[in-house]
Amino acid sequence: MSVSTDKTYTHSLTFYAWQRLKKNKLAMFGLFLICFCILIAIFGYLIAPDSTPDANDQKLELAIKPPGFKIRELIIRKNEPSHHKNIFYKMLFGEENDYKEAPIYDFEFKGNEIIYEEYTGREYNNGNKIKYNMADVIYAVDFAKPFVDEPSEGYVEFYDIDSGHQMKIKTNELKDAIIKDHIRDHKYILGTDRAGRDMLSRLIIGIRISLAVGLIAVLLSVLIGVLLGSIAGYFRGWVDNLIMWIINVVWSIPTLLLVIAITLALGKGFWQVFIAVGLTMWVEVARVIRGQVLSLREKEFVEAGRALGFSQFRIILGHILPNIIGPIIVLSAANFANAILIEAGLSFLGIGAQPPTASWGAMINAHRGYIIANAAYLAFIPGLAIMFVVLAFVLLGNGLRDAFDTKTVENSTV
Repeated sequence: MSVSTDKTYTHSLTFYAWQRLKKNKLAMFGLFLICFCILIAIFGYLIAPDSTPDANDQKLELAIKPPGFKIRELIIRKNEPSHHKNIFYKMLFGEENDYKEAPIYDFEFKGNEIIYEEYTGREYNNGNKIKYNMADVIYAVDFAKPFVDEPSEGYVEFYDIDSGHQMKIKTNELKDAIIKDHIRDHKYILGTDRAGRDMLSRLIIGIRISLAVGLIAVLLSVLIGVLLGSIAGYFRGWVDNLIMWIINVVWSIPTLLLVIAITLALGKGFWQVFIAVGLTMWVEVARVIRGQVLSLREKEFVEAGRALGFSQFRIILGHILPNIIGPIIVLSAANFANAILIEAGLSFLGIGAQPPTASWGAMINAHRGYIIANAAYLAFIPGLAIMFVVLAFVLLGNGLRDAFDTKTVENSTV
């Protein structure tokens, strides 16, 4: 009885690559972590404790508080029209808070006023005493009455800035509403930074910068690298020599130095980082794609396309590039990790995303002096976040490399 070693493939290479990738536990862990980070980035403002733009609600009296720190706060209505936006706007840009969150040490009611002692953080607090009309603390319109010229004993009168009407509300109702909804204990899970901002919120919003820079940089590098690499590999001759000369010149310049030069030329800022990182990562993509195209341009299916009179660019786009999608995906995963590291480095140097934008690299830079103090976690937490995200892309990239390597396909026997 003879044994056949022939294997019949009934699916695409991508299907088999996915099947092999699912067996790689480390790669799947990396993929899970990346998907989790993407969800955090998308819904960041909806889940962050501080949903103001850039999570930049500063309370200087709460600067450098440890993880798990808890403080009582009085929620005071701002004397401004409501900043409420629809959920999609808030998800993208955050939302200005309609209320001021004042850390307090103690409070009392006196007549129509609430008097609270400011929190100072000292062992003997001794903070300033601040007075507020109780109606100025809450948004009382929902259960207030229109003002009429009659005795108002037991009522607090106020002016509603949204409706433009004079209103009044019962004093007892006002006290109960303040105690129930406007005095709260606020817990800072990861503590606060040197500006008194919530570290957890800054960390959540900061992931947007890293993933956005990685995505734009990868798209730019793939677009430029695939275009130049495929043209050089397919047409060869003087076109190949010219493109390879450009590649070698760019390749000879240290990546970080080139990024810094481009950033300084374009100016400091969020969008400039995208362009600077993307314009320096295409070289490796172009080299790999050129090599892949050189190996495929003499294959029978390419010769058949020429014989049928297909245009050169149709052959490249429709027949060669689909066959090298594997290396492109692997390179993209590796470049994503590199882009995150480069962006963090630029922000650490102060030429990346500018304050108050939440950036992990900038967070490390702002708190590097606390590493030798008693608050090293301020720099370690964003550092660990960068490490885990980069590790996730490295694990996924290694898994994709093995999955798309046809030499790893085991021959089945019948």
